[in-house]
Amino acid sequence: MTILHASREIFLTQPALVELAPPVKIVGDIHGQFSDLLRLFAQSGYPPAANYLFLGDYVDRGKQSLETILLLLCYKIKYPGNFFLLRGNHECAGVNKVYGFYDECKRRANVKVWKTFIDVFDCLPIAGIVAGKIFCVHGGLSPSLDTMEDVRNIPRPTDVPDYGLLNDLLWSDPSETAVDWEDNERGVSYCFGANVINQFLLKHDFDLVARAHMVVEDGYEFFGDRSLVTIFSAPNYCGEFNNLGAVMCVSEELMCTFEIIKPEGAVRVVNGKRRMSPPSLPGPPAASGAKEAGG
Repeated sequence: MTILHASREIFLTQPALVELAPPVKIVGDIHGQFSDLLRLFAQSGYPPAANYLFLGDYVDRGKQSLETILLLLCYKIKYPGNFFLLRGNHECAGVNKVYGFYDECKRRANVKVWKTFIDVFDCLPIAGIVAGKIFCVHGGLSPSLDTMEDVRNIPRPTDVPDYGLLNDLLWSDPSETAVDWEDNERGVSYCFGANVINQFLLKHDFDLVARAHMVVEDGYEFFGDRSLVTIFSAPNYCGEFNNLGAVMCVSEELMCTFEIIKPEGAVRVVNGKRRMSPPSLPGPPAASGAKEAGG
């Protein structure tokens, strides 16, 4: 319980919108796949030699949510200025009571432990900005997001409401078919189109939105003329998808490369480099048919 109380206090001393300087490695959903998390660190580097920003969804679905979240919280306590954890939609009592974390806590510890984890989750930061240019969040954008102060002013501790800014930031998705804002097939929040992303980037002088929340075949997938990237870091998700995992590495020069995590453990750096400002960018085309992660 000391780990939980100590990490909670650190989260509350840091802002809801964290601002980071590169180099930094950005990680998507983990979902209790602890052995894959260990391989990720072995391949991409251990803190504090490598700085990390995780985009949420540490628990549920996988078999070792407790080991996963406890290791991440220990790193947060040890390196509070080099290691950052954002909130995902599964860091919420109403979700992880259904999708596995509650049952794992009850089976391996007790309900009080689960409730204490919820107290920690309610204090997690919501979004991040890297070098003033990359907006990082678990889900996506929100029609309620006007200025960055709106994120900074989200009170903590807080549960995730059924609608509104915090809900959208954790639940919304980009959509190839959406023109503006449309209802989300998940039944929660919205889908948003490329036009919404471009307006958001222009208004806030950002170059890229980095988010997680969806399984993508290659571990990462660009959207909307590379104005947004989805990062998913749990390879062979749930033992069913046969997908790769990925970590996005942002250099001091804001060059982005992707370290790929194969289910069998090999790593390669993909020719997906992207400097933030130029309009013409090299790299592979986005894969088609992104699948929902269900979280």
